[in-house]
This record gives sequence, C-alpha cells and structure tokens, in this order.
Amino acid sequence: MPSWVIDRYGRNDVLRFTRDMVFPVIDFPNEVIIQVHAASLNPIDLSMRSGYGATALNMKRDPLKLKGTGSEFPLTLGRDVSGVVMECGLNVSYFKPGDEVWAAIPPWKQGTLSEFVVASGNEVSFKPKCLSHTEAASLPYVGLTAWSAVNQVGGLNQSNCRGKRVLILGASGGVGTFAVQLLKAWGAHVTAVCSHDASTLMKKLGADDVIDYKSGNLEEQLKTLPLFDFILDNVGGSTEKWALDLLKKWSGATYVTLVTPFLINMDKLGVADGMLQTGVTVGSKTVKHLFKGVHYRWAFFTPSGPSLDEIAELVDSGKV
Repeated sequence: MPSWVIDRYGRNDVLRFTRDMVFPVIDFPNEVIIQVHAASLNPIDLSMRSGYGATALNMKRDPLKLKGTGSEFPLTLGRDVSGVVMECGLNVSYFKPGDEVWAAIPPWKQGTLSEFVVASGNEVSFKPKCLSHTEAASLPYVGLTAWSAVNQVGGLNQSNCRGKRVLILGASGGVGTFAVQLLKAWGAHVTAVCSHDASTLMKKLGADDVIDYKSGNLEEQLKTLPLFDFILDNVGGSTEKWALDLLKKWSGATYVTLVTPFLINMDKLGVADGMLQTGVTVGSKTVKHLFKGVHYRWAFFTPSGPSLDEIAELVDSGKV
C-alpha cells in the first residue's frame, strides 16, 4: 500500500514515498483497520523524524529486546486519522466496517501517513458528524493532549471548572487553541498568552483576557492580574521559574506543563538512567512546590477513544 516512511532518522531528505508498504494486519482481537481518508501533521512528527524519543518508543515497541537495532524501520509517521473502519477484530463490538471514525495513534505504533492504519478499539471514536474527514483529522492529537493536561492530570471537568481562573501560556498553538475552547465550554475564565497576530483568534475562541507576550515583560504583565487556579504551560523553559508564583496558594491550584525532559533524558542517558533522572526531577519539583502551597504536574498525550467521544460531543454541539 502507499505510505510515507523513513528508513533512518534525520531531516526531510529521509522521507520516502513508497507503494510497497506492508498492509497492516490485526494482531489482537481488540484492533480495527482504518482506511485513511485524511491525516495531519503535528510537531511530534517532525521530532520523531529526527529521532526524538526513539529510546523510549523502541522500548515500548519491543520491551524484551527481541529484535535488532533499527527494527522500527521503515517507520510511518503521522498520529491523526479520520477515516472508515475496514475490518474489526473478534472482540470489537462497538464498531463495524463502514463506520466513520477518528483517532490519534500512539507514537510507538505505525502512523497514519498511509492508506490504511491499525488501531486498538479503545483508541478510536466515531467522527463528529458536523466535520469532514479533512477537518476531523486536525483535532485528535492536540485535543487529547489538552484533555490529558486539563482533565486527567489537572483534574478539571465540566462540573468543577465554572468560575475558575485559568492561564494558558502558548495559547495560539494547536493544544492551546483547543484548551481555550474546552475550558470556556466548561465555564472557566481564561487568560490566553500569545503573540499579537493571534489575539483576534483568541478572542474569537472565547478567551476573556489576551496578553501579548511581545508587548513588554510578560511576568510583570501577568502579576497585575488576579491569581490563577490553574496554569497550562505549552512553552516551558524560563516560564517555569516564575509562572507558579501566579497561582493561588493553599487552594489546590495546579500548574501543568507539557514541556518535559522525559524522552530527552532517555535518549541521552538510556532507559534506566533516563527514567531515574526523570523521576528525581519531577519528584523534587513536586515536593518543592507542594511546600509552597501549589501543585506541580507533568502531562503527556494519552490515546483514548472515550475521551474522543466527549470531544466529539463538544464539536457537534458547536462548543469546539
């Protein structure tokens, strides 16, 4: 079948189009094969093309190290898919061939820049009825990343979010734009930090306050505002040094960052040392900030069909 693959890590010249990629097969009874009608690209694809996260992802692909080095190649990139179910495993009862679905395929699996892709049934959801396949393919990965950070890690939901003050750093990216809409749908007061050219978009998406990080000292601008209940950080770097001071102390306020050294540590130090270093880092930061009265958390993309079901409802209702 036709696919875009890489045979080694590197820059764009490692991308190769082939019509001879092996057709995916169902290995487990809970899997489905999806005919890809649309796929999209995310920053993770650019990073994976260059080898980012290869150590951890290869451990997930082959935990017993039964295969040789480079066994992940040819590797198909692409996480988002919108398409039609072609075949179902024996234990799949929720879907049937012909169903229009969408999904975000985890990065340790073969990706969606292909004619067909295999996914676990619990990673798949019915596509929103109001979206075309092309439109639908733009949402799953960023939507689930934001959902993981806000709901699964941050603990916010429709019933407890109303009136909470939320700050989103890096609000104009894919994850940020989804998070703004999600939190507004749940009734939060959202402050979005972005560049000036994205301010109109942020206001259209419902942000209550829009701060241009290029218009002056961002930290000082944010200090003039009331304290926040929740911060979602899509930027990382120096923001972590001062952003937690903007949270309400001793009130359950939480800072969640999507910029973590987890995969980088494993790439640099190996699996064992990388996991140890990561554990020490997150543990020490969590305890340090807990003593200051705020919660510090890391969040990651998490594939989830049930979460996509809830996202699809928000899309079909016009809230996202």
